[in-house]
Amino acid sequence: MFEKNLRYYRLRKYMSLRQLADACGITPMAVSNYESGKRKPDMETIKKLADALGVYVVDFLASRNANLSFDHREFRKHSSLTRYQQELVQASVEEYFNRFFDAVECIGGDPLPEPPKCHTLFHTGNCEDDAMLLRKYLGLQEHGPIGELVGDLENKGIMIMELEVADNHFFGMNGFVNQYPYIVINMDMKPERKRTTILHELAHLMFVWDEDTDDEAEATAIAGATLIPKDDLTRELGFRKTKLTKDMTLVCEEYGVSMFLLVKRASQVGIISDSLAKEFYIWANKVNWRKDEPNRVKTDEKPMLFHQLVYRAVNEEGVSMQRGAELLRVPVSEMEKFCGSMED
Repeated sequence: MFEKNLRYYRLRKYMSLRQLADACGITPMAVSNYESGKRKPDMETIKKLADALGVYVVDFLASRNANLSFDHREFRKHSSLTRYQQELVQASVEEYFNRFFDAVECIGGDPLPEPPKCHTLFHTGNCEDDAMLLRKYLGLQEHGPIGELVGDLENKGIMIMELEVADNHFFGMNGFVNQYPYIVINMDMKPERKRTTILHELAHLMFVWDEDTDDEAEATAIAGATLIPKDDLTRELGFRKTKLTKDMTLVCEEYGVSMFLLVKRASQVGIISDSLAKEFYIWANKVNWRKDEPNRVKTDEKPMLFHQLVYRAVNEEGVSMQRGAELLRVPVSEMEKFCGSMED
């Protein structure tokens, strides 16, 4: 739909209604009417809009799936994102999943896993018990590291999207597109932060939350306990530590967590004292680990479901190579790596 595409490209360009209107010699009300679908611009105006936004006229004409219904959940409490940035995130999610479900329809049948029922788990207020409940509900092993978190969730019908946002205060958001839950995360975060954020948003999706509950704090606690449960902590670190040692970095690497999270979890379960944890935080701030802790995860997991669907659609001749490249926003040469016969 023209109006949705216009709004998406305006937000992506970080232009206000007035800025776009001034660039095209029209009024802000006119742009607002175009974005709401109340009015349709003539071709001359469309060309001016495209030039101002740095896109092609054909970009405005890209189809939008009228059968998609979006339910965007709220951003985190006390989020510093402006209303404009929040609208950009939501518009980007809708644009992405329109391309995603175009690929699904090109394949036909039912290529997506059936998603789990959301908002069915009742939290106990004990993050250790709630984390175990979440692991069991999703069919994850009860103990040990969660290896391919993104791949596991995609295979369970939970869609993951990475989004580049020009604000390091955006971590993640969740919602639904039709009956499918989605989680969107900031692609510029470190891999360890991505894993924690995904599980934080997952807790929001899976648990039933009371109005009086500080769901942000509890979701964060559940995420940490899910990544490295209490029993695993004591097995890896022992029942009591009086100092923090370098070999703890190996535990971070094994479980895909930051040292900040490992220390916090060790403090929560009583393996280290609160004073020892505080000493670590003071030292870590001095060496700038709060902003730039060394990576503990060797591989940055990437959502692959969308790519796999498009490659399959091309290989089954549901869409052309060119259309596949347009869906993924990649060069045709990138498509050729995964499309075509093995013998080619």
